[in-house]
Amino acid sequence: MPVRRRVNLSGYKVSTVKKRISKTLLATAGLILPAGAVFAAPQAAVPAPQAQADAHVAPGQAPPDEKVKRGAVVGVEGSPDAQGNETPVVAVDPGPPMWQVHQAEALLSFIEAIGAEGLAPADYDPAGLRATLAAGNPLELAKAATDRFYRVASDMALGHARGDARRDWHIVDHDLDVAAQRPLLVQALAANDIAGTLASLAPTHPQYAALKHALASTDKADAATLDKIRLNLDRWRWLPRDLGNRYIIVNVPAYTAALVEDGETRSRHRAVAGAVKTPTPQLMAEATGVIWNPYWNVPKSIEPEVRGKAGYEAVKNDDGTVLYWRQPPGPSNALGRVKFVMTNPHLIYLHDTNARGLFDTKARAYSHGCIRTENILKLATMLLEEDGGDWTTDKTVEVVNSGERLQANFVKPLPVYIVYMSAAAKPDGTIVEYKDIYSRDKPVLAALDDKAGTMTRAEASEERLADIAEAIEGGL
Repeated sequence: MPVRRRVNLSGYKVSTVKKRISKTLLATAGLILPAGAVFAAPQAAVPAPQAQADAHVAPGQAPPDEKVKRGAVVGVEGSPDAQGNETPVVAVDPGPPMWQVHQAEALLSFIEAIGAEGLAPADYDPAGLRATLAAGNPLELAKAATDRFYRVASDMALGHARGDARRDWHIVDHDLDVAAQRPLLVQALAANDIAGTLASLAPTHPQYAALKHALASTDKADAATLDKIRLNLDRWRWLPRDLGNRYIIVNVPAYTAALVEDGETRSRHRAVAGAVKTPTPQLMAEATGVIWNPYWNVPKSIEPEVRGKAGYEAVKNDDGTVLYWRQPPGPSNALGRVKFVMTNPHLIYLHDTNARGLFDTKARAYSHGCIRTENILKLATMLLEEDGGDWTTDKTVEVVNSGERLQANFVKPLPVYIVYMSAAAKPDGTIVEYKDIYSRDKPVLAALDDKAGTMTRAEASEERLADIAEAIEGGL
């Protein structure tokens, strides 16, 4: 039996694997700045969001009566869905496909090097796979290798932290659902490319590559920085692998919003996000246009503060009862002069503001959840002019000054991603950290330190943490 090497946990984590930084990574040099690292990516079409069958269950989170599992064999009851939640599967399990020895060895090598992705090799039991290889039983090898392939593929494509660890997360990732696992494996075996197939599941966004470089470059004694990198790597895996070739991305801790097209940041804006008591959720919504001179429908939570005050009006039912209060368009309107149309159940959108002085402050968590966006009129006009749109700057100014409430639609709608990345990496491997304003980092890190991706860090045993430390510090 091998002797366990005990490791000082004060400086654990991260492989010493170092990789050559691609031209794509170097291209991010102008995108990741201390003033607000917002992210660019060469992407393809964005998958449509999945409707939720139960409105009380947030996307990406398991209902209370379900257990969270990952990497089950396709066709077996309890296989994970795209977010790792247990779901029944009706299809009959065909059994694992057969593996050649060199293919299983390639899988073992990938697992042993997965610390470079910020994941713990011990979660995939490399010792067990090594023992099965040595035993020489083809059927047992097929079973062991298939199980580990599914677990690794699931974490590479969808992230390791699941369930409640993803606080206020409402983006459904369709990169790898249970039905796609077996075809993916069969293709990998046929092509004799296990490692390449698994690596292809990682996010294509340049920030993911930059964070991996930072992970390899950071002093292994700096556990806090290593943890910060690991948990944000996992957050990138929660997102769709490709965000699209044209999108807006808002990073809440950095208080920034950016329009990205074909991997280039076309426009970057300072933003005001939700206050701690009214945090901005993480979501994706399609922006279809804008409303000039919008009404502000007052949220029920703050309605008592405005009820009956000058500058607000009641919207009433036929019987005279008040449905809600609203603020008419005008210079004092809380939404300013423009609001993006981006339908979502959380009623979160980008908009102008009548309190533009807040953009000059460093910490900008003041809103009721929506994203107040600096120079949003310029951004809106830019999008309306594209693809033959009939809006110009002069027309925009005319309508805004008229006070008329008017909706203008984009020729091509685009997705808006609102994310929570508490760290960004520069091309030289250094890290820009942002304040964890909603205290969302700790549960993600705890899930990364748990094999199932759901345990709180306090519940993780000393032996479990030692396993992670040994695997990652050992350069596996």
